[in-house]
Amino acid sequence: MIALVDYKAGNLTSVKKALATIGASVVVPETPVDVAAADGVIVPGVGHFGATRALDPSWIDAILACVGDGRPLLGICLGMQWLFEASDEAPEVPGLGLLSGRCYRLGARFQTGTAADVRGVRLQPDHAVKIPHVGWNSLSIERGGASILDGVASGSQVYFTHSYVAPVTGDTAAVTEHGERFASVVQRGRVAGVQFHPEKSGDVGLRILKNFVDQAG
Repeated sequence: MIALVDYKAGNLTSVKKALATIGASVVVPETPVDVAAADGVIVPGVGHFGATRALDPSWIDAILACVGDGRPLLGICLGMQWLFEASDEAPEVPGLGLLSGRCYRLGARFQTGTAADVRGVRLQPDHAVKIPHVGWNSLSIERGGASILDGVASGSQVYFTHSYVAPVTGDTAAVTEHGERFASVVQRGRVAGVQFHPEKSGDVGLRILKNFVDQAG
């Protein structure tokens, strides 16, 4: 059973339909106590990072207890950003902190109207980058052996809609480029996140969701 956490910041219907397509059993827990019965947890989300305030200490404790028991956790879009320590979008709101780093707005790390080099990657001028980043883009797989990406080829197209991104760190499993490279898939052990919407990403998205569900056993 997969617990799909509803904190009023995402379209649960499309995620539930995608999980049903791959044969997964899903429950939307009404209270944090209900999370304890789940084999895995998905935290979806769209919109502003401030919405994660609704995931109060009781929800955080329940989710962390699942992770501590070795059950997998998947963050989708805003849910992936919440796995990190914080976001510039709502500096006063802490993230879950399972992954190191701070999320930031696309294009914010270089001066408007100029090009710059960050980690050896040439960035496009800010005015050339459309924000929010909406539409299909490719995954460049950086790290083999990441089970969330089993069976997914580098270059696969997935669907994005976002303005803020997570930094590229040692937990990055795949990157995508939109003016600059950002983490589009992250994974540390059984904790994973995807910046795109797998429920809107066709067969590739379904494969990623199936990989997660298979982890949950």
